[in-house]
Amino acid sequence: MFKRNPRSYLRILVEFFYPRGGWYRASRYVIHRVRRLPDPADRIARGIAAGVFVSFTPLFGLHFVTAALIAWIIRGNMLAAVLATFVGNPLTFPFIAGFSLQLGNKILGNVHGHLRLSEIVEAFSRASEDIWHNFLSIFTHRQADWAGLDLFLDRIFLPYLVGGLLPGLALAFIAFGLSRPLITAYQKRRVKMLRKSYEKRMAERAKRQKENET
Repeated sequence: MFKRNPRSYLRILVEFFYPRGGWYRASRYVIHRVRRLPDPADRIARGIAAGVFVSFTPLFGLHFVTAALIAWIIRGNMLAAVLATFVGNPLTFPFIAGFSLQLGNKILGNVHGHLRLSEIVEAFSRASEDIWHNFLSIFTHRQADWAGLDLFLDRIFLPYLVGGLLPGLALAFIAFGLSRPLITAYQKRRVKMLRKSYEKRMAERAKRQKENET
């Protein structure tokens, strides 16, 4: 009776691109969780900045770990950093990847043509397969081949990394500047509401005690 049916791989894939309840509900949930974190607004804002910055890096699969590490280094809230990586999602990824690659190629002076999103995704997929293949070659008779990874690093990863630094830093500072006063105001209002609720309960308790005494 209490067993839950596990989600299929197809369902997991569908919810990755379109969460249950839609992206609006998912974003509201993330904002709600961030605002209620039990930490000073300054630490939470630094964590948000770390998460936003990491969203512009090509470290897919390591965004959570990298965001938490950066937040720890700058003394930000690590959970806020992990939640803020939500900025990099299937809806924003095409814009982030396209802009970062174009900017990175300009900075590095590369003359590679513009890559479509499908080509970028395919390149990361092939790179992951090559890494796994070369790792297995340590324990099997397979022969390691780094030629594909060298091309990937030169044409995709390095331009993406370099091109994502500037917009990532810019939006991180913007996120910090916007989130700190908003979280501060929310925390003050929440403390005020909790104090009023406490005072109301104490007043009701005192009233009941007075009535019992009479």
